[in-house]
Amino acid sequence: MSTPNLDELLELAQKVAINAAELVVAGRPKVFANKESVSTKSSHTDPVTEMDQAAEKLIVDSIKSLRPDDGFIGEEGASSPGTSGVVWAIDPIDGTVNYMYGLPCWSVSVAALVDGESVAGCLVAPDLNKIYFATKGGGAFEKTGDQVKKLQVQAGATLDKCLLATGFSYKKERREAIAPIIAKVLPQVRDLRRLGAASIDIASVATGGVDAYVESGVRIWDYAAALLIATEAGAEFLHRDQPWGEWLLVARPGLKDELTQLTELL
Repeated sequence: MSTPNLDELLELAQKVAINAAELVVAGRPKVFANKESVSTKSSHTDPVTEMDQAAEKLIVDSIKSLRPDDGFIGEEGASSPGTSGVVWAIDPIDGTVNYMYGLPCWSVSVAALVDGESVAGCLVAPDLNKIYFATKGGGAFEKTGDQVKKLQVQAGATLDKCLLATGFSYKKERREAIAPIIAKVLPQVRDLRRLGAASIDIASVATGGVDAYVESGVRIWDYAAALLIATEAGAEFLHRDQPWGEWLLVARPGLKDELTQLTELL
């Protein structure tokens, strides 16, 4: 198995993510006009639109046409191990509820993994006019229009001045369990934000838009691209498996230990 060229993987991730974003933006008026007809997955709070499925198919088919031996892990069902050693983690619309309601925080997320680790990734957030991208060891970048900026997380945050992003499980019983924990966390930090898309939450740590992010129940397609972007920008992270899904904390340097103690029961 040859070592993949990370720049080539990133170029492909960017291309397919941009194309998928254009597809779902064009299809949103139809979804917006028929929100009541949208189907659900794990619960009534976990919607899936026809554009989620169409975008994932576009991404998978585009990559397969150029790299037929690669594997896939996709939120909407794409799953194959491949034989090349490269596996693509795809979230065609992260933040589907935001997308459905015309709210800006959603993205198309595409990442290439080798040995289970992200090595190239791209987030396209059309309503924010942002593209975030990174390669392992190559730094993280934010593109706004034609302007590209290298991202660098600043150290020195303290818990009492921490703006903390989080998300909530789709499952009713987990939401009920999380509520009292959030009530204990809130007085200890500056404030909480729930943007509605894990990828945007994590990218916001990279840009300085929030100081940290924590959530339980996330899946690899939610964070594969965004976590690479944040860590390449200098963020710290901690990941754990839980019975109800994965627990992930991403933070500016200096916050991880205190936030872990405060939020590990989420």
